[in-house]
Amino acid sequence: MAKKQNTPPNRPQQQPAGRPVAAPKQPVQRAAAVPVDTDSSKGFAGKYTDMVLAGVIALVTYLFLLPCMDNKLTNWDDLGYVITNPLIKNQTSEGLSKIFSFGNPLAATVMGNYHPLTIALYWWEYGKVGLEPWLYHFDSVLFHLLVTLAVYGFVKVMTRRTVAAAVAALLFGLHPMHIESVAWVAGRKDLIYGFFFVLAMTTYLFYVRSERKKIMWYVVTLLLFALSLMAKSVGVTLPVVLLLLDYFENRPVAWKDLFKNGNLTSKGTLIMIADKVPFLALSILFGVLSIKAQADIGALGTLDVNFTGIERFALGFYALTTYLWKAIVPVGMTNFYPYPIKEGSLAGVYYVYPMLILALGIALLWFGRKNKIVMFGFAFLVVNLLLLLQFIPVGGAIFSDRYSYIPYLGLFLIAGWFVSNYFESREKQGTGKIVLAATVIYCLVLGGLSNARAKDWYDSVSLWKDNIEKHPTSPVGYFYLGQEYYSRFETAKTPQERQALGDSAFFYFTKSVERKPDYINPIVCIGEYQRSTGQIEAAKKTYLRGMEIDPKNESVYLGLGVVYAIQQKFDSSEAAFRKAVSLKDYYPEGQSNFANFFYITGKTDSALAHYAIAIAQNPDAYIPYMNRGNIYMKQQRWKDALADFDRATLIRPEAGEPFYNRGACYMQLGNQAKANEDIARAKALGYAPK
Repeated sequence: MAKKQNTPPNRPQQQPAGRPVAAPKQPVQRAAAVPVDTDSSKGFAGKYTDMVLAGVIALVTYLFLLPCMDNKLTNWDDLGYVITNPLIKNQTSEGLSKIFSFGNPLAATVMGNYHPLTIALYWWEYGKVGLEPWLYHFDSVLFHLLVTLAVYGFVKVMTRRTVAAAVAALLFGLHPMHIESVAWVAGRKDLIYGFFFVLAMTTYLFYVRSERKKIMWYVVTLLLFALSLMAKSVGVTLPVVLLLLDYFENRPVAWKDLFKNGNLTSKGTLIMIADKVPFLALSILFGVLSIKAQADIGALGTLDVNFTGIERFALGFYALTTYLWKAIVPVGMTNFYPYPIKEGSLAGVYYVYPMLILALGIALLWFGRKNKIVMFGFAFLVVNLLLLLQFIPVGGAIFSDRYSYIPYLGLFLIAGWFVSNYFESREKQGTGKIVLAATVIYCLVLGGLSNARAKDWYDSVSLWKDNIEKHPTSPVGYFYLGQEYYSRFETAKTPQERQALGDSAFFYFTKSVERKPDYINPIVCIGEYQRSTGQIEAAKKTYLRGMEIDPKNESVYLGLGVVYAIQQKFDSSEAAFRKAVSLKDYYPEGQSNFANFFYITGKTDSALAHYAIAIAQNPDAYIPYMNRGNIYMKQQRWKDALADFDRATLIRPEAGEPFYNRGACYMQLGNQAKANEDIARAKALGYAPK
């Protein structure tokens, strides 16, 4: 039976992509060979097949991901996105407005990213449950299920094949490389951006294929793209993906004759290019904003390791190769993949990977150039990974599981297509059932791996112990594990518990420094631990050592300022604080501590000046408002104090002290009713004035 080229129709009367063309004498047989399809099937089975299949896939995915629901918040970016994020704690319309800050988006960046839609959902969740983790994880699992359903819908619309859609969606829902985006609360942005990204691709197909309502589908696609970008700026690749969809749909343009004699050759070409302009404009806007935000927090670089351009080129292809084989054999997954250890120059083995990818590309062009699904799928993968292959370094990891979240859709689409091919003719359906059964079994194995991987994300201790087990020579896991024990040490309720947690924190900080003697973060933390346990001289020596390693590290001078203040060496303390704030223009923590120094030394005017700077730099920080309010109370500036305590109650509504102090201000201002209300609220929160 003759086969038609693997391209979908551009007009309603054409045969769907890849389906066998019916022989003139066998119309009934052709119809019987077509898989169940809501476009052509009749009766209950045909009408509800997609709904039932998608529901089953979502249910199976949910059951395998149940461990996510028991997980806690971690100390890896969950701190910045949720636990200590002042943007989500301002539960007012003003706070929500500030999250979007369209006029000055850099003022609303979190962890070097502007993704207001993601932060707005955290804001809503915090308003409902505070820092209780269950709702955050429930919403993440829910969003992953929604993306999985969107993948089913996209593949079904694109290929018109139910089997292809089911296989692609099942792979997408159960693949363990996707667990990081689901089990990690801070990974939520992948889910939200991915949801709108996939929907935008689907509505774009409606736009391309429809004869009517084209403007409506175009506008809907553009709006979905904007929502995707507001969840995560990595969605900037969509304009290129739309061009790939144009290629797949064979839009009316002669690709090889795109330019002729310096002029565009057809009206179709002009339309195809013109309808990408608004998408491209949004991509450039969010791309520039993302680079600026990353640069502002110093994320454009690796962990103190410098690689040449050629070395980065080799490492990028090493990462791409890793993504490819992990798509098939997803083992050795962890939350942080360190760069290879570099001694002099990069190991020669890494230069093999560009050649491997080149060979794969040649083979793809040679054997797959006539199959648009294969070409589209691999191009989709590369386009969506290209900005994440660390050719431009961002952060200290060479690759990340979460970066595969949307790119892998290209590979899953290819897999679904080839499995569905067996159901396109009666002769192959027997083999197709065996292939489909094997594929389902493979997906269930992936689900088991996902279930186990989700448990690794239970809390910070399980997460970083898993990382240390898989990368024992990397200093990063030891540092973060030490940091988790240190945070528990600070809130320990018994001396024995405090001792055990403090010892653990110090042990892991030390292990981190052993692996990288100039790793400044654990060195600073060792100094913090020593200072908090009364080892003031040891802390000073640690900070001085840190200053030798990194004389431009503001945290070292900040620590020295605190140590000198404890030793009542106020001149040295002031000099250290002044150096700290001079090293970093945006340093609200340093400004606040400098103000604290002036506060305890009785220099009230200087304290107020630096609190004002700290508040201007971070209007949602708690301590500056509280301390400045206390100064105003001593100066009997009751209205000024009231304003600061009022702000503090919005930032930290779980704290009793700002309510008590606000009540005291109301009392001085003669508003006894509000004073009683606030003091009662403070007592209910467990605050007892000293």
